[in-house]
Amino acid sequence: MGKMDRRELSLMKQTDEYFAKNYVQSRETFRNHFNFIKKKWPSAQLTSESIGKEEDNTIDMIYAEALTSNDRVLFFTSGEHGIEGYTGAGVIHMFVEEYLDGIDPETTGICLIHALNPWGMRHFRRVTENNVDLNRNYFYDENSIRKNVNRNYAKESDLFLPNSKIIDLDKEKHRLYAQLVKGLVKEGYSGIKKAKGMGQFQFERGVYYGGSTAEESAVFLKSVQKKLLSTYPAVIHMDWHTALGPTNEITMVISEQDGREVDELTSTYGVKNIEQFTPKKVKGDSTNHFYKLKEEDFPETYLFSALFEFGTFGTGKQAELREFMTIILENHLYWEGAESVGDIQWILGEFEAMFYPDNPEWRESVVKEARLGIEGVLRKEEIIK
Repeated sequence: MGKMDRRELSLMKQTDEYFAKNYVQSRETFRNHFNFIKKKWPSAQLTSESIGKEEDNTIDMIYAEALTSNDRVLFFTSGEHGIEGYTGAGVIHMFVEEYLDGIDPETTGICLIHALNPWGMRHFRRVTENNVDLNRNYFYDENSIRKNVNRNYAKESDLFLPNSKIIDLDKEKHRLYAQLVKGLVKEGYSGIKKAKGMGQFQFERGVYYGGSTAEESAVFLKSVQKKLLSTYPAVIHMDWHTALGPTNEITMVISEQDGREVDELTSTYGVKNIEQFTPKKVKGDSTNHFYKLKEEDFPETYLFSALFEFGTFGTGKQAELREFMTIILENHLYWEGAESVGDIQWILGEFEAMFYPDNPEWRESVVKEARLGIEGVLRKEEIIK
């Protein structure tokens, strides 16, 4: 039998090898990719940007320009929503093992980012240490932040804000469910979805808080976006997330600023599940910022930028109610605590089930679906053959 290449060896690996148990282990694995990448791109650099008040929380980036001609750059980001970074890092690990050999370093640069929100990843939370949903914190015009008031959220603020210690989880779930149903009746299904999707900029202890100023992580990512747009005529960006979409399937989430209809995107990239969103309904999103920056400052540059989500709870109203309940209860627990150890474990278990399930079938599906997403995008963008 002949010598196996890295892709063949990777296919034989146990899926669990791609999924780290903690932030430090995940970061160490990412840093270890550097030696292999440097063999193809000798000028590659590994940098670590310290973020936040706690020691040793870093955004790690491996970056290399093309050897001969900077025709395009492949850009992967992970961990924008802390806990979701474990899956994103696993996908980057799989990409390095299986696809890096097929990329031409002469004409293609590479930029891989581990843990945009390192505090959230370390603590298995979705938000930053300032309780900011990082993907509602990117604004082309920083002065516009306070002007974007989420009226739907303000109407239902008692639903989204923690108020006291959780004494009886069952009673709290019943109360919360009743409030959600009441909110659905009063505001309608679309009203509650708007309250969730738009983000909010008034309630610092509330869920979906977008912050009053730019987070350090957002400043860092915006600088990388600008560097790539100014260096390459084509930027191909895949941002890795979890939770949204059909269970065990990948969903491409893309801004309407891309300019293409869903049918065209489906046929172009071969991704079955595609969701589009508009900057009017989703404030402070990183890909919206990317497209706005391109449009204003680098109009001649080609940009493809999309989130890729691995679904957990599924779709439909019941699934969304479960998602709301999970997000709200975890935030409530963080700020106010709970009386019972069992209640704490249940809430944290539900939160991990939503964003980082310890489920072999789900993890197998992540690897399988990630391959479909990566190949669909990289083949169309002529990065791999």
